[in-house]
Amino acid sequence: MNIPIKTLHYFLTLVETGNFTRAAEKSFITQPTLSKIIQRLEENLGQQLLHRNNQKIELTQAGILLENSAREILGQWHRLQEDLTNLSGLKSGHLRLGVCPMMSSLIIDLLTAFRQQYPGIELQMYEYGGFGCEQALLNNSLDIAFTALPTTHDIELANRALTRYPLLACLPKDHALAQQEAVTWQDFEAYPFILYNEDFSLAKLITRLSHKAGVQLNIAFRSGQWDFLATMVEAQMGVAILPEPICHKLQGSELVFKPIRPNLTWDLALIWRKDLPLTPAAQALLDLSEQAHLHP
Repeated sequence: MNIPIKTLHYFLTLVETGNFTRAAEKSFITQPTLSKIIQRLEENLGQQLLHRNNQKIELTQAGILLENSAREILGQWHRLQEDLTNLSGLKSGHLRLGVCPMMSSLIIDLLTAFRQQYPGIELQMYEYGGFGCEQALLNNSLDIAFTALPTTHDIELANRALTRYPLLACLPKDHALAQQEAVTWQDFEAYPFILYNEDFSLAKLITRLSHKAGVQLNIAFRSGQWDFLATMVEAQMGVAILPEPICHKLQGSELVFKPIRPNLTWDLALIWRKDLPLTPAAQALLDLSEQAHLHP
């Protein structure tokens, strides 16, 4: 069996896009070429990998097995390339970095410092929710990631805490709760609640803490965009919880931000797999993070 590494790249791109046309465009090849590559891959393996239809491809059981193995193989190949490239020092290479969208503006100084110190390293950034970052690390698609603690896979993942920010209740200015000094979990229960998408670490944290307080939140809407979430609150579609740095960005809006009792914090961290050595570039970012100070 002789399968080129590039063929595995094409296969995973097809899996991620779910469509031959988009996968071909993303891979900078024609659709007929991609179809032939996948057909040859199936012939080589002696297994059908895809259920094909006009709308979206679906993986067969063999396809699912290959997807999992291909991610691990490509991850190990990437690590080998990085180790070989950096035998003579951290002068070139790639860093596969996961970033939760809400954190982008908070880590820019650290990324700028990394870029200045290691100009030859190409930063390949992938935006996921916190749970998505964890999954990408576990399938070896990322080297390291920024997320919020706690992680779901705390046995498999190591972390280094970076900083923490208060979480605040986000309310319309004329909302009944806006008159209070602080808001409790029980106060939220009577109102529609706008929450982050399920793969966000912050969504999991809010759900866990509300359950711990014996409160069942009335989830009316979900969003992966903090600005849209705030717009929905402003339109009086519900209430929400936002990290303090995001609240600062919304000053001047028709919103009020109140402390939550007991105090809640948004704890930012770098996470990586415990069972794999960090690539040189990932280790360099981790070392640099010790010197960094993240501010709202």
